[in-house]
Amino acid sequence: MTPESAAVERCVAAAVASMKDEPGPLLEILHAVQNELGCVPAEAVPLIADALNLSRAEVHGVVSFYHHFREQPAGQHTIKLCRAEACQSMNGDALAEFAKRRLQIEFGQTRADGKVTLEAVYCLGNCACAPSAMIDGQLRGRLDSEALADCADGWGVPA
Repeated sequence: MTPESAAVERCVAAAVASMKDEPGPLLEILHAVQNELGCVPAEAVPLIADALNLSRAEVHGVVSFYHHFREQPAGQHTIKLCRAEACQSMNGDALAEFAKRRLQIEFGQTRADGKVTLEAVYCLGNCACAPSAMIDGQLRGRLDSEALADCADGWGVPA
C-alpha cells in the first residue's frame, strides 16, 4: 500500500465514520474527501460505495455529474470563469479566449506546471457586475483581460 493509498483510506474512513448515519450522506462524504485530498480519487469510489452499500456506478455517477467534484487535484490557483449569457453579453467571450491564450490551457484543464486550473461555470449570481469569475474562491466582477493578466503574472505564469 502506497502512502497515497493509505491517506485516501484514512480520509474516506474518517468521512464515512462522521457522516454515515446522516440521511443521504454521499454528497457530504464526497465534499469531505475533496476538501481533504483536493479531489475525489478513483480509488476512493469503491471505498465509499462499500461503506454506504451503494454500487461503484452510483458513487461514480454522482462524482461525474456534479462539476464541483474533481478526479484530479486542481492547480495551485483556480479560475472559474462565468460563461452564462449576462457575462457573455459583456465581452465574456473575448475574456474567455484571452484567459485560454494567456494561461495556455482550455476550460477543464490544469497547466502542466500545476499553477492554474481554468473552469467554465454557468452563473455566479453576479450578473450586474459582468463579466464575473471566482478566482481562488473570491468573487470578482467587471473582470477584464488586464486584471486576469495581473493574476497570472502574480502567480508566476509565463506570458
